[in-house]
Amino acid sequence: MGAQVLSHIQHTFFRGNNFYYNRRVPEPLKSAYGSVIRLNLGSDERQARALAVRMTDILDASFRTGVVVDFQRLIRPIKPRTFTLSEIAKEYVHLKDIDELSPRLAVQLLSSVSGDICVEGYTRDDARAFVQALEDRGVSTSTIRRRINSISAILNYAYAELDVDKRNPFTRVVIRGEGKDRKKRGTFSIDQLSEGYVEALASNSHVRVLFPILGETGCRIGEVVGLRVEDVDLEKNIIHIRPHPHRRLKTTGSERSLPLVGYAVKAMREALRGSDGRYVFPQYFKPDGFVSTHASNALNKWIKGRFNGLTAHCLRHTMRDRLRAVEAPLEMIDQIGGWSSINTMGSKYGQGYDVEQLRKWLSKVVVSQCCL
Repeated sequence: MGAQVLSHIQHTFFRGNNFYYNRRVPEPLKSAYGSVIRLNLGSDERQARALAVRMTDILDASFRTGVVVDFQRLIRPIKPRTFTLSEIAKEYVHLKDIDELSPRLAVQLLSSVSGDICVEGYTRDDARAFVQALEDRGVSTSTIRRRINSISAILNYAYAELDVDKRNPFTRVVIRGEGKDRKKRGTFSIDQLSEGYVEALASNSHVRVLFPILGETGCRIGEVVGLRVEDVDLEKNIIHIRPHPHRRLKTTGSERSLPLVGYAVKAMREALRGSDGRYVFPQYFKPDGFVSTHASNALNKWIKGRFNGLTAHCLRHTMRDRLRAVEAPLEMIDQIGGWSSINTMGSKYGQGYDVEQLRKWLSKVVVSQCCL
């Protein structure tokens, strides 16, 4: 490509890898603009053409009328924007108002593999290297797929916003052996729950009291760790799972109120003794949000050793099985766990079950409180 590319458009030339707008200024306006106006139009021919034509129109009018204009401001709407992956990811998470953990982890990994570069710069080779890096770490194929989907969604957003005409390199990525490594997550027996609840409450550990709270509510650990004191009503034995400036929820269906039953009541009382008056678990609060992974790691260290490799997340699966066993309505099970209910259109209408209806069914599966 040479200077002749834009030879039919006035006041332009090509040098190195970029197009430039170059124009002498009439004497009366030199005090405002200088002797020559020169502007880097970038390396993209289409954008350079649009900017050059716009500059010529603006300056023709200015030179003719003698009115000085801020041409940089006037061409800004058509000047191409460029963003690095991390920059556009922050914008994407903010506008979509979604939990930032999964996108953040995906962006961090891709940046470590291919660099935090302009979004237009990623290729299919980067997608392959991304997958290989995750495989080398022994990450499950389901997690690899989630990370790919996060990057793909960010790039789709970026390409649409920046008007980038390019195929997303993270679409239709094949993962070797996808799904074949899936393991059925284990569940707790009622005896294991009972033993664990008693041990947790006797431990005087502010972390272990999470075990009976999670076990008897079916909540995600991040939902409980991020509770504010105002979200807990011990007079009515209710907790309110709701978003706040320092904690987003995973889905819109995650916002809900749940009754505390059985061991969860005493466990929540114990948890509140360790609060700072604002947050129930202040040790996991950071200025940019709650670090629930720290709580998960600490709790799982105890659970895995005590219960043959089971984890805190297994408590959610256990609760779902417990509610199935007493034939609780599917929509109610989904509401209790904050799962998206997709089986029927009817589940999207109305206010759902009230707290006392939920209490009725949770009381049917409550673990015996023989030690309270």
